[in-house]
Amino acid sequence: MSSTPSRTEKANAIRALSMDAVQKANSGHPGAPMGMADIAEVLWNDYLKHNPANPDWADRDRFVLSNGHGSMLLYSLLHLSGYELPIDELKNFRQLHSKTPGHPEYGYAPGVETTTGPLGQGITNAVGMALAEKVMAAQFNRPGYELIDHHTYVFMGDGCLMEGISHEACSLAGTLGLGKLIAFYDDNGISIDGEVEGWFTDDTPKRFESYGWHVIPGVDGHDPAAIKAAIEEARAETGKPTIICCKTVIGFGSPNKQGREECHGAPLGDDEIALVRETINWPYAPFEVPEAIAESWNARGKGEAQEDEWKDILADYREEFPDLAAEFERRMSGELPADFLLKADEYIKQCQQGAEKIASRKASQNALNAYGPLLPEFLGGSADLAGSNLTIWSDSKGVTADDASGNYVYYGVREFGMSAIMNGIALHGGFVPYGATFLMFMEYARNAVRMAALMKQRVIFVYTHDSIGLGEDGPTHQPVEQLTALRATPNLHTWRPCDATESAVSWKAAVARKDGPSALIFSRQGLAPQQRDDVQLAQIEKGGYVLADCDGTPDAIIIATGSEVELAMAAKEKLGDKKVRVVSMPCAELFMEQDESYRESVLPSAVRARVAVEAGHKDYWYKFVGFDGAIIGMSSFGESAPAGDLMKYFGFTVDKVAEAVDKLLK
Repeated sequence: MSSTPSRTEKANAIRALSMDAVQKANSGHPGAPMGMADIAEVLWNDYLKHNPANPDWADRDRFVLSNGHGSMLLYSLLHLSGYELPIDELKNFRQLHSKTPGHPEYGYAPGVETTTGPLGQGITNAVGMALAEKVMAAQFNRPGYELIDHHTYVFMGDGCLMEGISHEACSLAGTLGLGKLIAFYDDNGISIDGEVEGWFTDDTPKRFESYGWHVIPGVDGHDPAAIKAAIEEARAETGKPTIICCKTVIGFGSPNKQGREECHGAPLGDDEIALVRETINWPYAPFEVPEAIAESWNARGKGEAQEDEWKDILADYREEFPDLAAEFERRMSGELPADFLLKADEYIKQCQQGAEKIASRKASQNALNAYGPLLPEFLGGSADLAGSNLTIWSDSKGVTADDASGNYVYYGVREFGMSAIMNGIALHGGFVPYGATFLMFMEYARNAVRMAALMKQRVIFVYTHDSIGLGEDGPTHQPVEQLTALRATPNLHTWRPCDATESAVSWKAAVARKDGPSALIFSRQGLAPQQRDDVQLAQIEKGGYVLADCDGTPDAIIIATGSEVELAMAAKEKLGDKKVRVVSMPCAELFMEQDESYRESVLPSAVRARVAVEAGHKDYWYKFVGFDGAIIGMSSFGESAPAGDLMKYFGFTVDKVAEAVDKLLK
């Protein structure tokens, strides 16, 4: 080895660390890291703007490994470039509580920008990050002050491009002109089942040209000069996102397994690793990186200098634009405006005092009109249903390729793409993203919702047309099991408010929540306002509370959400002098997070006669009513008919609720 390590030697450090870690774990994917090592070496050493000493620097470049199964590539890069990821963590790859899980997970190792693994979502998160960069730059940059000026780089493979979400996201990225998004396509021709020519023959360059991307085809992914030239060309194109199509050999350096599926998702084996060491001239022990190579990778000094230059820009910007600078720093910190919670509470009281019968989707829009002016960090949107979801508020302004200073994204019919893009926006920082579709079409976006919860991101999913109550469009559009699926998702708060007041509270709670996403479920049909005192008003934020009570200990409890709360209240009145309590439970997960004494005060264990009423899948409610209780809910799909007819047909009537209570009390 020369005193100045060559590019090949530096790339071989990635190959060696990756194959050694996979071998020690006896599990993992060595092929992609070995195949993409040369591309990564050029990008990270010559172009990536980052500071390993401060992984949260606001103007850093974002790097996303969309083909997340190749996680040892990212862990090797983070370790070598100077992040707090010591060699012992690489030796602990894929082990319990290590910082190096099998797929990159946000929040474990510093420098991991997003959780990847479900293919296609990484590139889509990257679109969200690039969109956030463009909008932030349009909102905050001023002549002479490029406060926000960074790139988003993403590695992706054949699997990411086969997933339909990549079409949704990359199509929109081209339309919005995300010129600082640069994707590297690892065109190695191999997936788990073998050579992809049997199932993936797309002309990828033409596909991306049709999206409006700048395409650089046919780059030798093992030629540093060609890679460097491609990156220079990509960075020079500022009006379009760029895809660099790199021909690589999976498992490069493995004499018997490179270019074959065998090295995709399994350790190479001790004998093959010994041959790799000979082939790439790496005569070092497992996990050993010579000092000269390690030092050539260390990016701490360079990164600190880059951040210092940016801090000088920020200092000058703060002097000339103090209010803007303070707003920028507040938004990037994730803190809400100081007066938001107070003003939100004032609005909630107004809703209670001026109650009227309206659909909760309209109540949601009213809340947006109240909260939107208080929250410049709002970045809203809808999957081509703005007129139905009612997500546009009075000061909404669309984001376009030519003017990105707005606060609303027209996502088109791209529910999955929208949801994963919002995850990327939230991860970037500076925004509270919300996006809407019909509750039924949450199914298209299900995995992105799960990823938001897994990453604990403040993302707000708005779902309207929440039950069979949407009527004539029929069972294809009528959600039944979706509420249960959402509530079963760890770390997701699912709100189904019963009137305008609860709708306003749900928005406040979702915005204020910092440790996870929220799903807000709104109706198409009008919902009657409910009366509450100040105590009840405050208890809405506990997820469940006593809306109407009786003297003494109740004989029966009716639990309801959304449009069915009105039914529960009418049933209580019909039951006359029977001692019945009505509990509104707009957010069951939040209710379960309350202390035991509060839960007992709302649902006393001594009261066994319980009826749950919700126009969704009934099985969820057994946890609250027990096997001895009754549930008025759905156990089948819906039908096509006017909403009133459907509600009567499926048993959502005052008489049915009252009968269920009477039966339990006999």
